[in-house]
Formats: sequence, C-alpha cells, structure tokens
Amino acid sequence: MAFAIEQYARTVEPVRWDDLDFDTFRSSPLSEGALRCLRYMSDVETHTVCYLRDLLVTPSHEDPEITTFLTNWNYEEYWHGEVLDDVLDAHGLDTSAERTSAMRKRLGWKDRLAPTQQALLANMLGADFIATHMTWGAINEWCTHAAYARFSQREQHPVLDTILKRIAKQETRHIAFYNSQARERLAASRKARVLTRLAVKTSWGLVGSSVMPREEVVHLLTYLFSGEEGLAAARKIDAKVHGLPGLEDTHLVERELRRYGVQ
Repeated sequence: MAFAIEQYARTVEPVRWDDLDFDTFRSSPLSEGALRCLRYMSDVETHTVCYLRDLLVTPSHEDPEITTFLTNWNYEEYWHGEVLDDVLDAHGLDTSAERTSAMRKRLGWKDRLAPTQQALLANMLGADFIATHMTWGAINEWCTHAAYARFSQREQHPVLDTILKRIAKQETRHIAFYNSQARERLAASRKARVLTRLAVKTSWGLVGSSVMPREEVVHLLTYLFSGEEGLAAARKIDAKVHGLPGLEDTHLVERELRRYGVQ
C-alpha cells in the first residue's frame, strides 16, 4: 500500500507532553545509566537538521514527495529532541543551546565537509542514490523504534514510558514512508540494489555513531542491547532489513553489537 504523503503532511504535529507530570522525575528519577542514554538520544534527535542539510544536496531533493516527507519528518524529530531535553532538565542536566552548539563544533572539518562529500558522491550515482537514502532511513528508524521500546522495558517509569510510546507512534509513520520507498526503488533497479548493499555493508553504523563519542555508543548499546533479550531485539531489526530486496543476510545490527564488544 502506497504511503499517503498528503495525509501525513496534514496531520503532522509536535509530540505532546504538556499533560504529563514531570515532577514525577524528581520524586522517582531515572537511573544514571538511563540518563546517559537519554542524553545520547536527545543529541541525535537534535542533530536531525544536520542530516537533512546533507540530504538536500543529493538527488533526493528533486523528488517533491520525498522533500515533503523530509520537511515534516525533521519537524517531528525536532520536538522529539525537545521533550527528551525537558526530561533531562527535570533531572538538573544542562540542555542549553550552547551545549548543542559545542557538540556540533566538536565534529570539526568532518561535519563541514559532509555536505560536499555527499553531494559529489550522490550526484555521481544519480537517481539510484535515492534507494540507498530511503534504505538507510528505514534501517535507522527501525533501530530508533526498537531502542525506545527497549528503553521503556529497562526503566519501567510511567511518565517516560508514555513519552517514548508517543515518540514511537510518530516513528512508526516515518518507518512506513522509508520502508515503502526503499522497497519500491530497490525492487525496480538492480543497480540500486547493488549500490545500496555495498553502501550499507561498508558504511552503515548505529544511529548517532558518526557524531557521538565511541564510549557513549558502547554505553547505549550495552544498556539497551546486551544479553539474550538485546540480541533477540537486534536480530528482529536485522530480519526486517533482510526483507528488503538485495539486503538478505547483511546482519547489520548484530554486526554493530559485536564490533562494539556488546555481544
């Protein structure tokens, strides 16, 4: 079934949290390990606008359906970062604009050159790059959705659980778009399948791993995906990836867990 982009654009809205009692976090605070994960998630959600910057210099910007989606996707992701920041605020942690700016400056020339590098590579590949972009987005959204679910299971905090379920509900629509686009474009082009498989096998990494310190990536993966339950969750994501044309037996998420020494 095709994704209804017009309906999605008409119904986009910020995730709601004004009806929740954040004083609960003061009387029943999250664990230190959870707050460290939450910081990671907030930083990644806030960085979404930078990913969008890099994508708008690729062939993806020529497709009006994709740009409509990306505009609204970025809007929803912005509010995900805001609500997670408010949870951090409730625990007395710094979420100032200066901190976000410092994080981006920390990336240095790597971040400044990213749009140019992506533009050159993507435009050489042409329209088949869009299949790679949509596949990459689907994998990232599957991972994010699973991470929020694992987080809720680990902390068992009623207010956090409500917040994460509301975020995950929006992420479900993001998944639907990326998945439908990836599946259609991969099925239509052998070149797209070959390029996408090569790209994800050589370059894909856990969401945020390109901008966050290695020790924070290890902590997040250990907190959410260690042990038998974590491995089972990772394999469920991989099974979804394997269902995309040309991406059978890639085992991307399990590979990341082993690369970071979590499994």
